[in-house]
Order: sequence, then structure tokens, then C-alpha cells
Amino acid sequence: MAPADRDTVLHLVAEHVANDHLRRHMLATEAIMRAVAERLGEDPDEWGLAGLGHDLDAEEAGEDFSRHGVLAAAALAAAGASPKVVHAVAAHNPATGTATEDAIDVALIAADQLSGLITAATLVRPDKALPSVAVKSLRKRFRETAFARAVDRDSIARCAELGLEMDEFLAIGLAAMQSIAAELGLAG
Repeated sequence: MAPADRDTVLHLVAEHVANDHLRRHMLATEAIMRAVAERLGEDPDEWGLAGLGHDLDAEEAGEDFSRHGVLAAAALAAAGASPKVVHAVAAHNPATGTATEDAIDVALIAADQLSGLITAATLVRPDKALPSVAVKSLRKRFRETAFARAVDRDSIARCAELGLEMDEFLAIGLAAMQSIAAELGLAG
């Protein structure tokens, strides 16, 4: 079997994910993962696949959160994704009981939540435009626990385990998402 590539995973996304907001979240997480991989000297293609495929099963798993990540990991493994990608996808949901073992695992947990924070911070702006969001406003929103309550700040803070300070991680994630703002429907 040929190893999975971006086109393979995009096909899986088209097949398994109907919700446009979820698809955009997956693209945003992919962009952040690629940028973090580049910053850390890791393989951006591999890390990007973990970000792109991490929520493949969100609609199928539904309310059974213990299955979320497990089903996506299995689909990615069947498509030829690397063991690192498969493990990271399973580990991004603590309910699976899959422990984090590698930097890609921690990065996916942090990037998943960061994409949500950045999106929420964009949508409350009058112009709803990613290009006008600044790291300073993300830092402020991060501290406001009443803002975007579903975003797990502790997961974002795990960026420290990667050797990244919060402001640098916010800047990396923001720049990554800004680079695909039109694709995310957030170009303003």
C-alpha cells in the first residue's frame, strides 16, 4: 500500500465529514501543525496529515466521545498513514486512553484547541477577518476563560512541552491560519 498523502486524507475528509465548519477546523489544524513542524525541524507533511485527519470520525462517533480519535486513527492507518500520525490522532482525545508519546502527539492536542481559539477570536471581530487578528488580542482572549469556553486552555499551554513559549505558539498558529484565511472563509 502506498503511504497516505494529503490528497488521500482530503478524500477521506470529503467522504466522512459533512459539516463545513468541522472541515475548516481540520484545515486550520493542519496549517498549524505544518507550521509547528517547520519550526521544530519535523516533517510538515506528516504533521499536517495528523492535523487534517484528526477529526475524521467526529460525526460518526457523535456523542460517544470514547470512540473519537480511535475511528479516525483506524481510517488513517487503513489509508496508509504513518504510525506516528495514527498514534497522534488517537492520542489527541484523552478519552481514548492513548498516552502522548511524541512531540507530534502534544502538538496536535495544542493545535486542535488553538485553531478553535483563533477562529473564535476572529468571529467576534466586526470584520470577521483573520488578517486583522493580532497575537496581542489572542493573548487577551486566552486569559478570558469566559470567552470560547469550549477551548481547553491547558491543552494550548502544552506548547511549553514542545519548547515553545505561549506568544510564539500563538504567533505560529495565527500566521498559519492567516495564510489560508480564504480557504477557511475568514478572509474578511
